[in-house]
Formats: sequence, structure tokens, C-alpha cells
Amino acid sequence: MAVTRTERPGLSQFVLPILGLIALGLCGAGFLILYDPQGGPKFLASIYEAIGNTAGATDLRNGSGDQVVAKILLALIALAVGVGGIWLLYLGVGALVSLLQPKWRDRILPWVFVGPALLLLGVFLVYPAAGTILRAFQDNEGNLTLENYQVLVDPAFLTILRNNALWLIFGTGGSVLLGLLIAGLFDRVRREALAKTFVFLPLAISLVGASVIWGFMYAWQPAGSPQIGLLNAIVVALGGEPIPWFTSSPVNVFAEIMILVWLQTGFAMVVLSAAIKGVSAEVLEAARLDGATERQLFLQVVVPQIRGSIVTVATTIAIVTLKIFDIVYVTTGGRFNDDVVGVRMFHEIFQFFNDGRGAALASLLFLAVLPVMYINLRNFRRQQAQG
Repeated sequence: MAVTRTERPGLSQFVLPILGLIALGLCGAGFLILYDPQGGPKFLASIYEAIGNTAGATDLRNGSGDQVVAKILLALIALAVGVGGIWLLYLGVGALVSLLQPKWRDRILPWVFVGPALLLLGVFLVYPAAGTILRAFQDNEGNLTLENYQVLVDPAFLTILRNNALWLIFGTGGSVLLGLLIAGLFDRVRREALAKTFVFLPLAISLVGASVIWGFMYAWQPAGSPQIGLLNAIVVALGGEPIPWFTSSPVNVFAEIMILVWLQTGFAMVVLSAAIKGVSAEVLEAARLDGATERQLFLQVVVPQIRGSIVTVATTIAIVTLKIFDIVYVTTGGRFNDDVVGVRMFHEIFQFFNDGRGAALASLLFLAVLPVMYINLRNFRRQQAQG
């Protein structure tokens, strides 16, 4: 008669839950320290008191101590909570849930991993979005009003909408078309990877950094003065007059759009190049046997085959253009008829201290992005259904 041996719980089944509870406590303490604006100095002062440095602790609490050490300590706490603490928390809580009966374990375990992400989304995304929409219907005293949306009938706001439309059309269209063209051309060159690297490199630069770089490209000096800007140097060398790219409207809008196109073309090229390589070689060969030229092959065979990827790239870049802020703010601040909704929202909140109108503009941006996101999701579902 066979004897059934009952497996004893391993040591890890007891250690991990304990570590999870300890990590939960440490994460909670860490969050409290990070939440308090003076959490770093206060915590360092407690450490100083524990080692007998009372004078140092008093200086820190009075704001006259070594704040650099306090900031470094705060950064280390954030790193420990954000990486080590959360990792131990997941392991510990997962092991704790695994001790339950299979029926309850299978129901609770998915929420252990999804729950924190949903909580963070709710706290840092849903709650602020709902608060912004509510603030858009309130005046400075908190009373309900529609005055914040009177900005829609402001003639200056029509110029802002025009600029945003130009960003959406030419910023998105230029990036996608250039990315598609370069992806198609580089698909046949010998050193394809090297060529694509040079086009993709600008994407590693921030919008602010790119704006500063192109500020030197667009630099302007009065006629007769040495032109340090590359574009105006070329214009003058060809016998023309230097152009104030950032102060002449509507030239400045297109000059700023060019910066975004320079950045986003690499992203479009990489995604569309991968899509082109996924086109069936048999389909291409059949089209060539039917007498299709290379131009017809690309426009009538390849492009329809990668339509889903084109839509994905276009909607992704469109969201960036609708929310554009950095380039306009760094180059001109929107002072030369090149203002956009994002910059105007910033000025309303932080310069004119009109939170309600700024919230109204933020709500308009949110509503403008929603249709683009819907198109993107619908395209993603279509690709999944076809796959």
C-alpha cells in the first residue's frame, strides 16, 4: 500500500509574507517621508539625534543644516521605496495570498499585481482629470460659472486654434510622410542600420534641447551683420535678406513645426520600416511579375499593406502635436502670433493666476485628444482581429 507523503511548507512560504509585511511598513513610512516637503531634513535630523549629533539635528530642523545631504538621503529613500520596497511588497503579498485556499487565491492574486497600478492611475490621472474638469466650471471663489469658456469667443483664441491646426496637419503629416519615404528608401540601401541610426538619433533629444539646438540654426542678425545662424548664413550667401524666423508670422509657426518633424521622423521611420519588412515577399514578387513598377509597388501594394501601422504612427504623433508646449515656450513663448493652447494654458495658470480659465483650456485639450485616442484603439483592435 502506497503511503502518501504530505509536503511541508517551505521556509520561503513563511519568510516571504513576513518580508512583504515589513516592506509594506517601510513603503508606508517612505511615502510619508516623501509626501512631507520637509521629510528629508526631518528624517536626517532623527538620524543625527540617534547618533548623538543634537546640534546638527537642530540646524536641520531650523533649515540651516546641510540640505544637500538631506536631498541625497531623500533620493535614496525614493529609490529604495520605488524599486526595492515595491519589489519585496509584490513578492511578499503574492506569497501571502498563495497561502489561501485555491478558490480565493485565484480571485485575489490578479488584483495584487493590477491593484497598485490602478491605484496609481486613479490617484495621479483620474482624480486630477476630474478635478480639472470641475475647476473649469468654477470662478476664483469656487462658484459655478461658464465664464472660463468665454475664451472660445476671444479673437486671439481663434489664432491659437489656427496654430494648433497647423501643428496637427503639417507636424503629423510631415513626420509620417518623411518617415514613410525614408523607410521605403533605406529598405534597399546597403548599410541600412547605419543610415537609420542617423535619422533616429534626434529622437533621443528632448523637445527643449531640440528647441535650443534649432535656435542656433534659426539665429538672426540685422542685415549687414555676421549671421551666426546656419539658415540665414545660407540665405545671405545666396544674395537674400536675413529672415527673422521666430518673430515673423506665420513663418515662425512652420519653423517651430520643423523642429518637431526633425524629432518625430525617426520614430515614424523605425515603426514603418518594421511594417514594410513584414510585407509578404510573395505578394511583392507577384506584383513585379504583373509588370508593376517600383513606384506602383510601393504606393499600391506596400502602403495598403501597412495602413494599420501608418494610422498608429499618425495618431501617436497627432497626440504629441495637440499637446505641444515645449517648443513654442522655449523658442518664443507664443509672443509672435504663434501661441498654442498648451502655452496659453500655462500662461493663464502661472502668469495670470486664472486657474479656472487654465483648467478650461486643459479640458479642451483633453476633449481634442479623445477622438485621436479612439481612432488609435479602433485601429489596434482591427489589427488584432486580422492577426
